[in-house]
Amino acid sequence: MPAAWDTYLVSLLVKLAAMASIASVLARSGAFKALLLRENRDLRQRLSLALWLSVVFGASVATRVVSRTYQGADLGLEGSLLAGVLGGYVTGLTSGIVISLPAVFAHERLTMPLLAGIGVFGGLLRDCAPDPEDVWRFSPFFDLNIYRFFKESRKYRRTAFHLVLFASILFAEFLRRGLSGVFPDQVFSLGGNPREWPLPHWLAQLALYAATLFAVAIPLKIWNSTRYEKKLEEQERLLAEARLAALTSQINPHFLFNTLNSVSSLIRTNPDGARVMVGKLSRVLRRLLRKHENFSPLRDEIGFIEDYLAIEMVRFGDKLRFEKDVAEDTLDMLVPSMILQPLVENSIKHGLSGKVEGGTIRVRARRAGARLQLWVEDDGVGIPESRLATLLEHGIGVGNVNERLRVLFGGDYRMWIDSRPGQGACVRIESPELHTDLPAVGSKP
Repeated sequence: MPAAWDTYLVSLLVKLAAMASIASVLARSGAFKALLLRENRDLRQRLSLALWLSVVFGASVATRVVSRTYQGADLGLEGSLLAGVLGGYVTGLTSGIVISLPAVFAHERLTMPLLAGIGVFGGLLRDCAPDPEDVWRFSPFFDLNIYRFFKESRKYRRTAFHLVLFASILFAEFLRRGLSGVFPDQVFSLGGNPREWPLPHWLAQLALYAATLFAVAIPLKIWNSTRYEKKLEEQERLLAEARLAALTSQINPHFLFNTLNSVSSLIRTNPDGARVMVGKLSRVLRRLLRKHENFSPLRDEIGFIEDYLAIEMVRFGDKLRFEKDVAEDTLDMLVPSMILQPLVENSIKHGLSGKVEGGTIRVRARRAGARLQLWVEDDGVGIPESRLATLLEHGIGVGNVNERLRVLFGGDYRMWIDSRPGQGACVRIESPELHTDLPAVGSKP
């Protein structure tokens, strides 16, 4: 193998290794991870993200300019494109300008308009994404993108976006190569003059474009893994809050007094019923005190709701009724733990307790392909229209459920609240199926 080819191959490998190192180092910063978790950022946060990316990728350009040896260390184009794709126009433009400064000081004057334009182009790509989360699902493997395009017919916009992003990365490298060929002293491109390449032109080109493609994909994969870990930590926090709220609501003197008073009355008139009630109370308390279950089969959640409502029915008598319509094929589907209890409790507390004649709570579940649909309905007093619009953001129980679903599924879920005053309320959730191989929050490998 010619020595020149060795140098060229090493430069490409250095490029990939440098990108992986930069992505890993940034992923260790709490401030940077907090920016990654935000999909909607204000101007200050966009500039903060631009600053993070500009410093590290600008340093990579400076390393190449100062050393004049480590050409593979220059990640200016990839960094500018990533800044735009992750943060939008402002982040991409700002990063492209700052990243190019070391090259501009070395009299490579076309570098600034090139990287600034690439950064803005990255922001345009972000706007084309059906969902901001789709950026993180990008794959550098062309055959996989083609397979997804035809396989995931229901998500053709996502797969089409991935193909466009794939082509855009190659176009950015093509643009740099073209400018460096016309203005060799004004724009840097790895490999220099193609006529001096040690391999056939097409093979050297293939290696260069593949390196650029993976240099963009590697940080996306590393940072997406970091985001996923942070989301699981957030899910653990929200789950703890849900348990604490449920525990505070249930294990309070009023609840225990009424429950134990009901049990005391049953001991005289219905000893078997009293034993059953004590058993249901123990199961409710045991479930609330567990801390290791983050996901559970729907059948366990339904069983918990039945025990919880059985106690409430003793307290409320005939005023409270419970109906369930749960499809058999949904019972083994995993759901976030304690996802139904806050909704059922809201129905009792805000929907039925203020209704003289009481009412009925209904829980329904259906499978729609690979998605789970859940309904919690009541025929109580309903929710005032003034509260309905902000309930998902400001409702304590409902807000917690919505936030947990958002952390777990990103934008791939829906939650509706419908209500008509005097006729009741309905909370509907539609989410993708959780699989048994999903790691438990807080679990150790």
